[in-house]
Amino acid sequence: MSGRVSVILSTFNQPRPLALALRGYGRQTHSDFEVIVADDGSGPETAHVVQRAREQGLNVRHAWQDDRGFRKTEALNRAIGVARGAYLIFSDGDCIPRDDFVATHARLAEPDRFLSGGYLKLPESVTRAVDERAIDAEDVFDSVWLRSRGYRPGRRALRLTRNASLGRLLDAVTPTPATWNGHSASTWKEHLLRINGFDLDMGWGGLDRAAGERLENAEIRGKQVRHRAVCVHLYHGRPYKDPVVMRANREIRDRIRRDRETRAPNGLAETQAIEADVRIDPEVTR
Repeated sequence: MSGRVSVILSTFNQPRPLALALRGYGRQTHSDFEVIVADDGSGPETAHVVQRAREQGLNVRHAWQDDRGFRKTEALNRAIGVARGAYLIFSDGDCIPRDDFVATHARLAEPDRFLSGGYLKLPESVTRAVDERAIDAEDVFDSVWLRSRGYRPGRRALRLTRNASLGRLLDAVTPTPATWNGHSASTWKEHLLRINGFDLDMGWGGLDRAAGERLENAEIRGKQVRHRAVCVHLYHGRPYKDPVVMRANREIRDRIRRDRETRAPNGLAETQAIEADVRIDPEVTR
């Protein structure tokens, strides 16, 4: 594909995982992209991580908003608003991309489609063993290395295949539907503008899927690439899980499916009207 790509990473007070994730983006085979860290109010340690990655040559910008509780959708919308790329890739600041992650999303992009990528969740013991050396050597995507650290991924190890033909076949036969996943998903910026971005009325638990469901209703179909656009997810707890919020999210998603809703009623356009303490780092170019 032609045109610049923007990678948007969500984060909140996870400086070590973010540093490891940015290390992965610093060694991508595709070079024409920017990273935007969509920060939902982290402390100064995260800013230091971003600055260090920039000093190491990564084209990264820091879009920070003040901490007013869980506002991931607002942070993502702000990042969309400042993204320079025509094509946007989304992941999380605790997910390490394989070196072909950006290239794969860019290569498989199609008009009127979104890509549904995959990940391998690492247990806590293996997460502790991940460092910059393991990322530089691509050990974190090596099933032998994972087993040597006590992790037995079983059939899930197929998600790490580098065989393009096998990956394409596995994506064709998997029964898993092509959904919008926060760890690995991408589409054209214009499509996200069409659905009004992410829903400000949603907290944790299904907010990414809701965006994908609106895209589908807008006839922007999902494409399964879970065995080709790969990252590994570092272990962490989820203290922000709230059953009340999750129930409200399910009701919103029920409405999206029932009413064939194609636009978030409270989304990207409304984000721009919210008064908040926001900082966007100065733009950098390669």
